[in-house]
Amino acid sequence: QDELHRPAFPYKFKFKFSGCPNDCVAAMARSDFSVVGTWKDNIRIDQGEVKKYIAGEYPPNGGAHSGRDWGKFDIRKEVIDLCPTGCMWMEGEELKIDNPNCTRCMHCINVMPRALKIGKETGCSMLIGAKAPILDGAQMGTLLVPFIEVNPDNDYEAIVEVIEPIWDWWMEEGKNRERVGELIMRQGFQTLLEVTGLKALPQMVQYPRTNPYIFWKEDEVEGGWERDVDEYRKHHLR
Repeated sequence: QDELHRPAFPYKFKFKFSGCPNDCVAAMARSDFSVVGTWKDNIRIDQGEVKKYIAGEYPPNGGAHSGRDWGKFDIRKEVIDLCPTGCMWMEGEELKIDNPNCTRCMHCINVMPRALKIGKETGCSMLIGAKAPILDGAQMGTLLVPFIEVNPDNDYEAIVEVIEPIWDWWMEEGKNRERVGELIMRQGFQTLLEVTGLKALPQMVQYPRTNPYIFWKEDEVEGGWERDVDEYRKHHLR
């Protein structure tokens, strides 16, 4: 009972769950381990409903901004130009979306909920390490698992398999009052990947090109550390 009530953690560990990328509970900013609902396939578009929004038959944002005369709805100004990756455009009277470049920000769906819906292949993203200021300042969560299918039928084992090795590492290596996000900063995200057995993915990179150093272990380098300089120069001439 004591282990269940007060596990041997260096400090507190919070879970937060958001149903969609709107993240209404601010999971990715306020919890050590956040689970955010998302989808994997394309956004569903009802072109007929898009035309009705453009014609002014439906209020944008579900009528949330009604009460003042904001003028006629402008899909380019209010939706397309505000897409963070610029993956939306109009071809004639049809709205097009370059889904591989969509970051699931939910803005277009929020503005036109009758016309746009999330995909059918749903799951979740998992982030790790967010917290308020304690020892090392406030931190946002870092994306650990971009997408995984999770449903009640498998008792959410996919989440358990990710979190348990993190707990074991944190209990072993964490200092007193050190949140897991601070341990990741101290020992590195690469160590976290080794602990969880997850592979590095581009989605995990928060700020590209700010750190040019990649560290390899000897068993990860083909042929080990010993190299023949003359053989190397054949392929890498000065």
